[in-house]
Amino acid sequence: MTVSSTTTKNSYSGNGSTTTFAYGFKIFADADLTVILRSAAGTETVQSLTTNYSVTNAGNANGGNVVFGTAPASGVTVVIRRNMAQTQSTDYTANDPFPAESHEDALDRLTFIAQQQQEELDRSIKLSRTNTMTSTEFTVGATDRANKILAFDSSGEISVTQELGTYKGTDATVTTEAYAVRDIIKSTTTAQLNNVYICVATSVVGDSLTDTDHFELLVDAVSAASSATTATTKAGEASTSASAAAGSATTAESHKDDAETAKEAAESAKADAETAQTAAETAQAAAETALDNFDDIYLGAKSSDPTVDNDGDALTAGDLYFNATSNVLKYYTGSAWVAITSGITDVVSDTTPQLGGNLDVNGNNIVSTSNGDITIDPNGTGNVLVGNFEFDADQTVGAGQDDFVMTYDNSTGHVSLEAAAAGGAGFFQGENGNTGDTTNGKGDIFRTHEQELNTNTTIASGDNCGCFVSLSIASGVTLTLSGNLVIA
Repeated sequence: MTVSSTTTKNSYSGNGSTTTFAYGFKIFADADLTVILRSAAGTETVQSLTTNYSVTNAGNANGGNVVFGTAPASGVTVVIRRNMAQTQSTDYTANDPFPAESHEDALDRLTFIAQQQQEELDRSIKLSRTNTMTSTEFTVGATDRANKILAFDSSGEISVTQELGTYKGTDATVTTEAYAVRDIIKSTTTAQLNNVYICVATSVVGDSLTDTDHFELLVDAVSAASSATTATTKAGEASTSASAAAGSATTAESHKDDAETAKEAAESAKADAETAQTAAETAQAAAETALDNFDDIYLGAKSSDPTVDNDGDALTAGDLYFNATSNVLKYYTGSAWVAITSGITDVVSDTTPQLGGNLDVNGNNIVSTSNGDITIDPNGTGNVLVGNFEFDADQTVGAGQDDFVMTYDNSTGHVSLEAAAAGGAGFFQGENGNTGDTTNGKGDIFRTHEQELNTNTTIASGDNCGCFVSLSIASGVTLTLSGNLVIA
């Protein structure tokens, strides 16, 4: 026969009731098939001929059936593969008639073997047809490569290396040690405190961890904080917020216990990992997980806002990248890229700003622009406190209500506005709270520096008044004296 089909495998889904599954290719014997059941969890179990199943129509060009004794369960995948022994059993006798049928079967067998090998090759990891590599072999023994991974070295060749790199401990940003490629270092300098870097090119003593020619930032503990204030006061909340993940030296020292427990969060939360003070020191597995997720979230340096991630997939909310044009770190909201600023620059956009503590003007003033007023307006019955004085802020003085004076009530400590005593010729209410004779315009004492009488005033008989500076009478104003007035 001719071999016009390249099919060597059939796959089906079990349902708990079906026992018969077809194979659509020729085999020469029942044993030329391998039958595998794959569970939903990915566990593969090779079935045994006659024990678990039987085969029909071996030798038929159109194939036959695999019949199970027990129906594969729902969720189980049934895979039927041609798996012939790679042997040649056809023997020719000299001078005998040419056996066309057996010769054709031998050719078919060779073709089937080539097809099943090609099926395996199609499932292997290969270099592309235009790619090159010196060798795909590695000589590292089983003991030395245990618990390690295959990687590519600086020349793009296969090598056996650590899961992520080799942790070398802490160092200052200006290094005091030389480092090799894939060494991992955590900074102790305040400006980069707890940042984790990986060496990408051999460096010497004195190189800077921020030198991108030699080091790449893996965990940016500083930039992750939403603001310096949040970072210094809420280090304990770093496990729930990438932007609050950074700390300062003071915060890190005072929250050592919080930082030590944050290493567990670093395994599942990219931002939380940035503040885990001891995560990189003791959790190599956590660092591997963080790096695996990191490339999907942090897209690296770009000249403009990317529209897809590094794998060409759609962006997701929380993605990060560094804009090399504007030199800012940006995060993706789910619809747009937004720059992460280093601190609060204004509250213009906040229509209801609130203070989290006392406002310290730090030697500066609170000023208005464009000759604007500054209004302090307590809510409801609240008052304004200035030092030891309390201003009755819910008191109102309407238009046309003139001649009000400010009074202080020693018993309550309140400063308030009260109507001036009638007459207005420099009189005001005294400390004892008396308003005086409002009919004749008397108060307890004159106003300080009041030298002009600007209201018609009568000093009744029996009243004694005094003025301790010169006194002038405004034009059109009458001062009637029936009592005594002393001008000193």
